[in-house]
Amino acid sequence: MREQSAETDRPVEQEFLSVIREYERVIYKVCYLYANPNAPLNDLYQDVVLNLWKAYPKYRKECKISTWIYRIALNTCISFYRKEKNIPEIVSLTKEIDWSIEAHDPVNEMLKQLYRMINQLGQLDKSIILLHLEEKSYEEIAEITGLTVTNVATKLSRIKDKLKKMKKED
Repeated sequence: MREQSAETDRPVEQEFLSVIREYERVIYKVCYLYANPNAPLNDLYQDVVLNLWKAYPKYRKECKISTWIYRIALNTCISFYRKEKNIPEIVSLTKEIDWSIEAHDPVNEMLKQLYRMINQLGQLDKSIILLHLEEKSYEEIAEITGLTVTNVATKLSRIKDKLKKMKKED
């Protein structure tokens, strides 16, 4: 009896794994913005994938799969951040190696600077700018965050102003 159950779950499992492979970079980008010493990147990624797996049978295809993934990834990272917020920060005594960006490439240096500035934003602002950088429409950002389209446009304009101000101060 158990073998039949495992047999019927395989197509769902394969479909889920295919979705994760397709959106792996998106999930990592969301996790990267929320990662810190108390919430390492791989821990966040695993939590997001676990929550996606738990929610996958309930996905009703009423919105795009990317919207659904963003919503779960952002909610997972924000929840992880809130849960870990009260733990004191761990300061590394060794220099961390950033595996994703080479040190002497000016474009990558600018990207690192942008991500550092984005990390200084509040949780909602961070989510909105991340989705904007992923070229999501205002409507998609509104659907993912639960804001109105007008509110997204207003917040995005203010976020851009904050980032410009941070850049000037830097």
